[in-house]
Amino acid sequence: MKFAICNETFQDWPFEKACEFAREVGYTGIEIAPFTLAPSATDVSDSQRREIRRQAESLGLQVIGLHWLLAKTEGYYLTTPDEGVRHRTAEYIRQLARLCRDLGGDIMVLGSPQQRNLLPGVGLTEATGHAVHVIEQVLPTLDELGVTLALEPLGPAEGDFWTTAQETVQTIERIGSRRVQLHLDVKAMSSEPRPVGETIRQSHQHLVHFHANDPNKRGPGMGDVDFIPIFTALNDVAYQGWVSVEVFDYSPGIEYLATESLRYMRQCAAKIAT
Repeated sequence: MKFAICNETFQDWPFEKACEFAREVGYTGIEIAPFTLAPSATDVSDSQRREIRRQAESLGLQVIGLHWLLAKTEGYYLTTPDEGVRHRTAEYIRQLARLCRDLGGDIMVLGSPQQRNLLPGVGLTEATGHAVHVIEQVLPTLDELGVTLALEPLGPAEGDFWTTAQETVQTIERIGSRRVQLHLDVKAMSSEPRPVGETIRQSHQHLVHFHANDPNKRGPGMGDVDFIPIFTALNDVAYQGWVSVEVFDYSPGIEYLATESLRYMRQCAAKIAT
């Protein structure tokens, strides 16, 4: 398995220091939240993009891509009836795709529940149509750049749109592009009625990216979720993508979160191998 970590885990550390520590611990990939670089993707200059990529690669890390795509932005919404807002949202996602490619990545995880939740008076069917309209506008840019948009189901604690893997896969299959696939997250999947491993097996044909964490918002192995069945399922479906640590509770400390998450995942992977 290929293990990575999300860069916001390192909070206020300089990017180069974060990369150096991540590689020292044993990660080989890093995933970037755009808001950690600048308020907008368009604010990241060409020289900054080159330097970020250089720093990661010089330390032996691959930039996987981006997540938290619309977090901490204003004026963008995926499921709104407002066509102008949808157009601006599509254009911004195109800009994010360019940033992703410039940094050396090829995956963009579309979670951002606050920019996709159902608006008053907008039902699920209508909202899905609006989301599809936004994404379809972005497809030519994704094809041109070789970047994949990975749609992320999130549990009801986060929102009310794309709340299950099955619902999200339906949208993916409606769009019908190889550049729009599925991202799965352990915390989010833990809210589904079926075991996490079963969700992986049922939706693996579209799975391109994976986040490792626990419903308690900390790293893998820091809560009640056993990752051995999860890694068994990933192994059974021949998953070849990254397993990337994403946490939301930073109270255990940066070094502990990074080090213990990887230690636990390697321990589970070793048991699967034997």
